[in-house]
Amino acid sequence: MSAPSPTRVLGFAGSLRTGSYNRALLRAAQELAPEDMTIDVFDLRGVPLYNADVEAEGDPERVAALKEAIRAADGVLIVTPEYNHGVPAVTKNAVDWASRPPRSAPLGGKPVGIIGASPGMTGSARGQSQLRQAFEFTNSFCMPQPEVLVARAHEKFDADGRLTDETTRTYLGRYLVALAAWIDRLREPSGAND
Repeated sequence: MSAPSPTRVLGFAGSLRTGSYNRALLRAAQELAPEDMTIDVFDLRGVPLYNADVEAEGDPERVAALKEAIRAADGVLIVTPEYNHGVPAVTKNAVDWASRPPRSAPLGGKPVGIIGASPGMTGSARGQSQLRQAFEFTNSFCMPQPEVLVARAHEKFDADGRLTDETTRTYLGRYLVALAAWIDRLREPSGAND
């Protein structure tokens, strides 16, 4: 029996701010990923707002790159902040583009994990909850548990954006192990189409 292939995850942060806690949390996920998992980061800067007229002319370069990166990955890790009790436009816009076209969308059937950080006390819980609803429509398999809701994020990262809170690092590490198992569980067995 051959060893399972490494798990390739595409991660993106739903914030464009360079010093974003969610970008920092994504870097921490890269650092803490299990040995058999790689997390490649896609920067959403330059992805235009979804517009069906633009789509009809062909996907813009950054959109095409996002879709290809999702297709090439075994799973997706979305690190989202929460704005005004909801999912930020940047995060939702990426999901909207990646849900098109409906019958062959890159997100269709894709395992997805969601984590997030916020200076507030709920750690992006409402934003994550809204995002989960979108994945019901895209037919993506969003991991239900465990959750990573990094509250009071300003106390858990240092000035360089490194996650320094040991409890949070431990939870994030456990989450990534669970995400790898979730992706592996949903991965098509090799030779299934033979």
